[in-house]
Amino acid sequence: MNTILTICPWCGCGCSLLLREREGKIVETLPSSDSPVNQGRLCVKGWNCYEYVSSPLRLVKPLMRERSRGYRKSAGSLDDFREVSWRKALKFIASKFKDIREKKGSVALGLLSSAKCTNEENYLMMKLARAVLQTNNIDHCARLCHSSTVVGLARAFGSGAMTNSIEEIEKAEVILVTGSNTTEQHPEIGGRIIRRVLKGAKLILVDPRNIHLAKFATLHLRPRPGTDVAWINGLIHVILKEGLADLDFIDKYTENFLSMKEIVKKYTPKFVEEITGIPAKKLMETARIYGSSRQAMIFYAMGITQHVTGTDNVLSLANLSMVTGNVGRPSTGVNPLRGQNNVQGACDMGALPDFLTGYQKVEDRDSRKKFEQCWDVKLPTDVGLTETEMFIEGNPIQALYIMGENPLLSEPNIGRVEKFMESLEFLVVQDIFFTETARWADVILPGSSFAEKDGTFTSTERRIQRVRKVVEPVGESQSDWKIICQLAKELGYPMEYSHPAQIMEEIASLTPIYGGVNYSRLDKIEGLQWPCPEDSHPGTPYLHKGGFKRGKGLFTPVEYKPAQETTDEEYPFLLTTGRIYQHWHTGTMSRLTFTLQREVPQAFVEMNPRDGQFLGIRNRQLIKVVSRRGEIIAKAFLTEKVGEKTIFIPFHFSEAAANRLTLDSLDPQAKIPEYKVCAVKIELWGGNN
Repeated sequence: MNTILTICPWCGCGCSLLLREREGKIVETLPSSDSPVNQGRLCVKGWNCYEYVSSPLRLVKPLMRERSRGYRKSAGSLDDFREVSWRKALKFIASKFKDIREKKGSVALGLLSSAKCTNEENYLMMKLARAVLQTNNIDHCARLCHSSTVVGLARAFGSGAMTNSIEEIEKAEVILVTGSNTTEQHPEIGGRIIRRVLKGAKLILVDPRNIHLAKFATLHLRPRPGTDVAWINGLIHVILKEGLADLDFIDKYTENFLSMKEIVKKYTPKFVEEITGIPAKKLMETARIYGSSRQAMIFYAMGITQHVTGTDNVLSLANLSMVTGNVGRPSTGVNPLRGQNNVQGACDMGALPDFLTGYQKVEDRDSRKKFEQCWDVKLPTDVGLTETEMFIEGNPIQALYIMGENPLLSEPNIGRVEKFMESLEFLVVQDIFFTETARWADVILPGSSFAEKDGTFTSTERRIQRVRKVVEPVGESQSDWKIICQLAKELGYPMEYSHPAQIMEEIASLTPIYGGVNYSRLDKIEGLQWPCPEDSHPGTPYLHKGGFKRGKGLFTPVEYKPAQETTDEEYPFLLTTGRIYQHWHTGTMSRLTFTLQREVPQAFVEMNPRDGQFLGIRNRQLIKVVSRRGEIIAKAFLTEKVGEKTIFIPFHFSEAAANRLTLDSLDPQAKIPEYKVCAVKIELWGGNN
């Protein structure tokens, strides 16, 4: 039996684990006790991470859709596809891309990269888009979860990443968690928070739902969904009024403070209570606890970012940290928790329409020049389309290449996305399963799982770690980096790499924050945290020591804006969406992991018992949830987790897809959708006995 060290493929924590292989099959998972991240612990998803790798439903050969006369694109079944050779599939894809580009230009081509794939694969996907297909229309699912973080923190601090490290929780005095169900979605971080609280730290939880962390919270504030800017401004108002601001820090390290100070004057505790529902006394107590601490950490996730005001929410949290001087030191900072295993790395690798690797702007001539010299091409100069813009009616996209993403479940207002797919001329899907998106494809390419390839992932704390091959890819499936290289060759631009280590060497040569990263170093240690500019650099546990990357931290005055869609007489409930402990994102992997699917096999709707009583709904009764965009049917789960007139639906279940309901309004700055506030109505389902 072989035992191989690698990295968990689920969330962004970056836990190390050992996979045991026997006769070409993975038979067991063990946590790594040497990991500075998980220290010998794993969550339920980590323990069972290998089950889906050997699923009988894995894609094992390239597939092409059978076309008939009068063909019109629609969602198909596997019976609508036939197996073909790799050579035929890649030649056909290359010919279609060339034809569409010749007729309609590179602006008609779009690519979606993947937060589940390695850094090296995301880098090559970005290189394929820019060097080969001559388009900046490349993006990935960070657009749907943390693009507002990248925009907001980059503007405030000069870097859009988590400022501090997971390990620093151990010495935090105050921990503020908002918009993050941490124990369910980042269990190792959630566990560390609880252990630190049990040793004396104070936990402030700001969340509309009564989640598990509430049991350990010193204070639990339950704002109305979509009112985050108001309560954050309210905290700053109290901190300034009661003399808790760090004026020395503000004077030395920040700018534009007076503009922000002027804005928050009107956000008195009473005014904030009217907007948010948070009692004024609780708000003041929270401000005093956070404002009095010199080691206060903020953690947040999609409950903050997935709003039309997502960037404003992030900027407000940056204001809060700076006004108290709680940034640029250990056990402080603003810490976004990345959702998927390599969403940080995919951003770092330039799988974004406006950045090359390491957040070097595509519009900057000097940045482009070094890539052009390395790749021996001229690069496109205009910023490309975001993922959300690629699916808007009337955009120029005619061909899409999607690697490891499932927008037919993850995009808001799925009905609109289906209409776009009907009009799309050509779609390539590269994945390990026949996903909801693959049903619309013209060609499907079988990629490989995390356990079938070498590479690196970058975790939420900027930790770059080695992923190691444990078993061979199933059937004729291939590592995604190899597929990209072969397609590039068919398109007339050979990419010659014999191993991902060579790809990382190229990444390091072009990317200052990865400059000291190579496989020789990563094979000897448990990861390097960027920025790591040279071979002798040990990595950077926390950012902005002695000053901000942008020079001075920028205070931004932010006004509260009401949610895009509010309740009314016809749609009296607010819907918010999210994840649950046993499943992950669109369920592509977790619902084909027997142990996880057994625990939660179907969708549900959390509803307050008083609302259920008023509507005559029994626990676990089928109900219909209707928005202005669509409807779904699922079982009601009556629980005090949610407040009255609010419901929660997890978005993992295709048969009751929450994103059939959500609206597709976008944050004007980050282009992230509004997933967390949606008006719906509840109806009894006629199929009940």
